[in-house]
Amino acid sequence: MAENYLVIWVDGNIDMANQDCQNTMEQLRAVVNQVNPCKTPEQCVQMLMENQEEISFVISSGAFGQHLVPDIHDMAKLNAIFIFCGNKQRHQVWAQNWPKIKGVHTTIKHICDKLATAIKQYNQDHMSHPTPFGGIHANVLPTKC
Repeated sequence: MAENYLVIWVDGNIDMANQDCQNTMEQLRAVVNQVNPCKTPEQCVQMLMENQEEISFVISSGAFGQHLVPDIHDMAKLNAIFIFCGNKQRHQVWAQNWPKIKGVHTTIKHICDKLATAIKQYNQDHMSHPTPFGGIHANVLPTKC
């Protein structure tokens, strides 16, 4: 299980009393220790700004992603964005213009697979190019939106 990353799930329909949301969170937590749910794009941006030292990954609904991605794409510590939606074709049109978007997905399993791959790739890239301070050792803060 990956640690030391900020993973944000932003979707206006997040309701942790809902079984689907609980299942989604459970599957994501099988990949990373902490997932930070946000119900608005503004909460997501704020969380990214407050945690600029951590490598970040964002999972966004398609509806929010189209407006959120231009605001966050150029953040240095943002490694990857995953779009989680019900209409893949509709969101692939705009998503293809943003290199940090690692796909438009209709199932959480695909996102979990891609997130695990992105974390593994990040770790490999930074093992072969160590930082002068021995790497990043920040822990994910258990913050909530």
